[in-house]
Amino acid sequence: MHPATILTCVGAYFAALLTVAWWTGRQADNAGYFTGNRRSPWVWVALGLIGDTLSGVSYISVPGKVATDHFGYLQLVLGYCVGYALIGTLLLPQYYRLRLTSIYEFLGQRFDTTAQRTGSGFFLVSRLLGSAARLYLAVTVFQTFVFQGWGVPFWVTAGSAILLILIYTLRGGIQTLVWTDLFQSGFLVLGVLLSIGALMMGLGWSPSDLVLNLSRGPETTVFNWDWRSPSFFWKQLLSGAALAVVMTGLDQNNMQKTLSCRTLPEAQKNLWLFTPAMVLVTVAILVLGALLFRFAEMHGIPLPARSDELFPRIALGSLGTPAAVVFVLGLTAATFNSADSVLTSLTTSFCVDFLGFQQRQDLSEAAQGHIRRRVHTAFAGVLFLTLLILRSLASQFAVIDLVLKLASYTYGPLLGLFSLGLATRIRISGKPLPWIAISAIALCAVLDHQSVQWFHGYRFGFELLLINALLTALGALVFARMPPTSASVPPDRAS
Repeated sequence: MHPATILTCVGAYFAALLTVAWWTGRQADNAGYFTGNRRSPWVWVALGLIGDTLSGVSYISVPGKVATDHFGYLQLVLGYCVGYALIGTLLLPQYYRLRLTSIYEFLGQRFDTTAQRTGSGFFLVSRLLGSAARLYLAVTVFQTFVFQGWGVPFWVTAGSAILLILIYTLRGGIQTLVWTDLFQSGFLVLGVLLSIGALMMGLGWSPSDLVLNLSRGPETTVFNWDWRSPSFFWKQLLSGAALAVVMTGLDQNNMQKTLSCRTLPEAQKNLWLFTPAMVLVTVAILVLGALLFRFAEMHGIPLPARSDELFPRIALGSLGTPAAVVFVLGLTAATFNSADSVLTSLTTSFCVDFLGFQQRQDLSEAAQGHIRRRVHTAFAGVLFLTLLILRSLASQFAVIDLVLKLASYTYGPLLGLFSLGLATRIRISGKPLPWIAISAIALCAVLDHQSVQWFHGYRFGFELLLINALLTALGALVFARMPPTSASVPPDRAS
């Protein structure tokens, strides 16, 4: 596919996206930016979350891992379903009762301001690194197949992508993102389904051939029962549940749109619809991965050193122009669906948790809006610098593994603190919390590095997240104290 054709497709896509953003955000105020005025339709939020959760990483990286992990990724996805059920029944009722704008206000009300800022700080780091890794993957594809041949440096490609995100999110925030994410999720799902269709045509398969051939092959193997493996079923299930809780329920980026629904029952229905939709789309992505390897084998296409490069190589080089257009639009939608909301959530968390917008009586609506836009723009700059750093450190990895590994380290303290806040009545002095959390991450890094030697060949998977949370909680308990009287504030009471 000619680079000019790719660029034309992306340009047309963004023209449509900017039109949606302008229409939905033209009258947005601060409340519209932070909470969507709590009037978002739950059905559209649920469908928009598909692309936000799966992202360009799932679109490219998960298909590439089918050769080594087969359909084992579904073990983690089954754990996600458990995690979403916990979010809907345990976390959302708390968030709605307290009328939170930033979910880390829960830690401030339950413990103190230091705990709130510690939780928010770990979210800022986690989301910046994770979003940079997601965005890096897509920017690299466009750089390799479009801009590199024209002599355009990587920093220009990365900067242009972030500038486009900044343009359509700066004003409208959540009020805009609910609708742009719905638009982009549709293109993501369409891209996956049409790519499957193109590969089936290339293989000469009918739908019945697809089911028969994949069911007979090793690709559709789901369960791993080797307890020493990082992919052991029970480890993946528990880790998936924990990852869903922290990367969705304890993550401002994902909760902010859910909290823009009108009521708690609508927010819960949003999750109940999103969960099966996410599973079905994930299965389709895995089927896509299996077809990619079958297609490469049939047509003698050499496999790339990095599995992340397989889908773009085949889609842009072997399936013809229509399939290449579908791939480009799907990748664009998948990437910017998850990347665009991060600037809004980072801005919300910083403004509420560190600048104290909710308590500031000295700032007018106009003054808050001015500060908010400056913070939003500053985070765009930080995301750009993070992309450049990631580019300089790029190595042979599947980005999906990098994103989930980062989550195991950076979300562990959040899980530990929220668990203490929800399950106990203790009060904690917040001052030591940042150092406790950092120490827990360091200990987990040592365990991860030495596990094979210390534990007879055992290798940690994403269950490292649970160990990280436990170490944080145990460290915080050292500084805990019980309420002085039975009339003390209960854990779920707004204060």
